[in-house]
Amino acid sequence: MQYDIASIIQGYAQGYFLMADEDNSLGWYGSRDRTLIPLDDRFRYPKSLRRVLNQQRFTVAVNRDFAAVVEGCANREVTWISSELKDIYWQLYQTGWAYSFETWQEDELAGGILGIVVGGAFIGESMFYRIPDGSKVALVKLVERLRERQFVLFDAQMMNPHLARFGAYRVDNKEYQELLYKALYRKCSLV
Repeated sequence: MQYDIASIIQGYAQGYFLMADEDNSLGWYGSRDRTLIPLDDRFRYPKSLRRVLNQQRFTVAVNRDFAAVVEGCANREVTWISSELKDIYWQLYQTGWAYSFETWQEDELAGGILGIVVGGAFIGESMFYRIPDGSKVALVKLVERLRERQFVLFDAQMMNPHLARFGAYRVDNKEYQELLYKALYRKCSLV
């Protein structure tokens, strides 16, 4: 099935995100507040992770195995990534909107982050790991990449204890919309 990619990107550009409910019905969702990953000095990570980074056990790649990252993100007991949403992500990837930021340990996919890039906004959809610390290293390296490429916004959508350890913080919808508007007019590239 072909999806209206322009309309989907317009939805993200307005601050909405796609999710499937427990019946696998796909819908657009918004929130009164959003969770952001800081791209400034508020970003932090545990000292134990610094040792892992210094050991250079992982290499990073963008879109080396996009489909495997989508599957890894969806492979949970309870998931909001339905088959239809997987198809949408695949079409967004094929048209240059969706990306997988991956960590690899030799030839094994260690972890990854699935996201959508609109202007200077990276909208994080999900993350997963197969090898311990794989997704954490991906998060640190992705923040470094977004900083280098002068992104304005790293939207993580919803807070959880894992993201809080990295300095994630909430903003109300008004502040989020202002940042998103600023980000939409920045030309940034992840690759």
